Amino acid sequence: MEPRSQDSVAFRVNREVLMVLGWGRAILLQFAHPLVAAGVADHSDFNTAHAGRTRRLLQTVQSFLALTFGDESERHATAARINAIHTRVHGTLSRSAGPFPAGTRYSAEDPELLRWVHCTLVDSVMRVYELTVEPLSLAEKDQLCADAAAIEPLLHIPDGFLPRGRVALDAYLDGMQSSGAIVVTDAARRLARDLLEPPMAWMLWPGFRVLRRFTIGLLPPAVRSDYGYPWTMGDARALARTARRLRRLRHALPRVAWEWPAARRPSAAPPPSCRRESTRLSRAMR
Repeated sequence: MEPRSQDSVAFRVNREVLMVLGWGRAILLQFAHPLVAAGVADHSDFNTAHAGRTRRLLQTVQSFLALTFGDESERHATAARINAIHTRVHGTLSRSAGPFPAGTRYSAEDPELLRWVHCTLVDSVMRVYELTVEPLSLAEKDQLCADAAAIEPLLHIPDGFLPRGRVALDAYLDGMQSSGAIVVTDAARRLARDLLEPPMAWMLWPGFRVLRRFTIGLLPPAVRSDYGYPWTMGDARALARTARRLRRLRHALPRVAWEWPAARRPSAAPPPSCRRESTRLSRAMR
């Protein structure tokens, strides 16, 4: 894997804390693949305990930061942990879903499933970046896809399996949806409820409302409908207003307020003002 450059499109995009607003959409799209939903439902405590969801979120953030901003040893160690988890996640569908009959085998090591997970995340982050930070040229989108595809050897994905450009990414995502393979199952709906309607969500409501708005609003209409989430023109206008406010706020705040600390020098600690700026960010999201 090539060394990370702070001038790369991937670094520029992934350093933005606001990109977490795209993770929910990516996760719901991933759950919309019956084999992915089955793997999470059968092999995770995601939908059984609040502590399990919190632990999974923290692990996801830590893995993301290590793979994106860590040194060579950190990236390889993180990938090894992910691969070890993947080796334990396998089984069979208990019920038919779309083109997959009951008894279809699934494995988290399946390159096809890894490609779906990867592409939904890249697409979601790209969309949120353009809404909350700035537009990307087609060349920049192509470079982002190419940079992201460098994860192939670390996760044992065949060389050349991931799309290297925006056109290829769109063609793959459109093809998956038109193929009939993307089916929102009851298991996916349960997982989605656990993600978007967790206990005590009211305690984080201003920020959580924004996350929920981005997650539901940016889903493809057919997938959103299959999940059972209504979406009106008023909702669309509210999402657009929120994105504009976040974009203005993001450009008004100092870099320390919107960039992951891991994206800076390891020895650089975020100053105390970071906490005050985070509070302002939360209030602006209301």
